Amino acid sequence: MTAVSLGVPEPPVRPIAERRVSRQIHVGPVAVGGGAPVSVQSMTTTRTSDVGATLQQIAELTASGCQIVRVACPTQDDADALATIARKSQIPVIADIHFQPKYVFAAIEAGCAAVRVNPGNIKQFDDKVKEIARAAGDHGTPIRIGVNAGSLDRRLLEKYGRATPEALVESALWEASLFEEHGFRDIKISVKHNDPVVMVDAYRLLAERCDYPLHLGVTEAGPAFQGTIKSAVAFGALLSRGIGDTIRVSLSAPPAEEVKVGIQILESLGLRQRRLEIVSCPSCGRAQVDVYKLADEVTAGLEGMEVPLRVAVMGCVVNGPGEAREADLGVASGNGKGQIFVKGQVIKTVPESKIVETLIEEAMKIAEQMEQDGVASGEPAVTVS
Repeated sequence: MTAVSLGVPEPPVRPIAERRVSRQIHVGPVAVGGGAPVSVQSMTTTRTSDVGATLQQIAELTASGCQIVRVACPTQDDADALATIARKSQIPVIADIHFQPKYVFAAIEAGCAAVRVNPGNIKQFDDKVKEIARAAGDHGTPIRIGVNAGSLDRRLLEKYGRATPEALVESALWEASLFEEHGFRDIKISVKHNDPVVMVDAYRLLAERCDYPLHLGVTEAGPAFQGTIKSAVAFGALLSRGIGDTIRVSLSAPPAEEVKVGIQILESLGLRQRRLEIVSCPSCGRAQVDVYKLADEVTAGLEGMEVPLRVAVMGCVVNGPGEAREADLGVASGNGKGQIFVKGQVIKTVPESKIVETLIEEAMKIAEQMEQDGVASGEPAVTVS
């Protein structure tokens, strides 16, 4: 069979920005910082003490493309479950610790890949830094200093009046300096706020003042739609300046949705190879077919396809032919029929009722050819513009 040029999407010739120079840590097998690819994280919503449910959710997150998972540890029962979860999880597990410093030591002993500490609400945290640094250093366990606007140290709230970018950064760097006094630098930092503007300013300031890898997040970003917008805006503003080494999209939605959004943000910025992408028009008065229905049906029909393929589903003669011609596979629809394009060439015209099945058939052919040609595959990420 003659090989066909498929126009496989490739990373940009130039990155969107030169990555900020940072030290590198390893969260299990996942490198963070130091030029490593930006990784995607999420957090389980189960009670960690329910080992079966937690491992099931971690498996679902792993299947969705999550690379690092965080689990809450508010009780002794949760701490007791960490060793089994860390051992059986397919991706690195970070223990999320608040209020009780004893659970930091429990997480380290349990073999968690890293521990997140919130210095703003752990009692007498500063007095425990020496012991934590020794334990973490002995076990090779990185520490994430996670500062949140909603739980900022009272001393800093009194000093600044509210959770300003300067207050968030001062909190993080103060805690980092305490670890540094004991020779511990296996650290990453986050300074999260629910306002993207404040969050972006805080990370810009932090990036100028340290070389630790940075975990990006808009905390309490909100329901799926609102949180997606806020996260995309904030992450885009920072990643486009090379700031950020790992991300977590915080949504009031199932954790797998956070992962999908995070992956799509990275793909949209060219920080990950683009995979399956549906390009479809928003529809307008020129459309002569039901674009929404076509896009939904094509997306559903190609779900699970693991190839870097761009498919254009267009509804009129103005932009349709051009977009379809630029895609690997596309349709320009009108007058009850659709012209099917494969890499810029019209291969057939079909009635509207046959558009979806024809696109799926052609996509399967292209996917088979890609596999024969050894094209790398990946978990699909679908966009509808």
